[in-house]
Amino acid sequence: QVQLVESGGGLVQAGGSLRLSCAASGSIASINAMGWYRQAKGNQRELVATISSGGSTNYAYSVKGRFPISRNNAKNTETVYLQMNSLNPEDTAVYSCNADSAYGLVFWGQGIQVTVSS
Repeated sequence: QVQLVESGGGLVQAGGSLRLSCAASGSIASINAMGWYRQAKGNQRELVATISSGGSTNYAYSVKGRFPISRNNAKNTETVYLQMNSLNPEDTAVYSCNADSAYGLVFWGQGIQVTVSS
């Protein structure tokens, strides 16, 4: 099992920045790709960005160039970050961290609110 805990969300004005963090615990050695997804009110959940265990990244078109994703592999810890720059009200959503394990399991964090005011 893998547990994911997000932090760093909140309220920010348009044009501002936030940095989301997702700390993984448990069977972190089994984690392959990690990523961030978001769900705005009334919309389906959508991919924001992913990063593989080797560091390859993938971004949604709407955030490419604004939301770099990074990952820190340290002894007994695994953390993925999402640096969100040039935020606009359309980025308002609940952001959730995701981890894919080598055993075909997918784990999710509880989600964290990001609100961008105009």
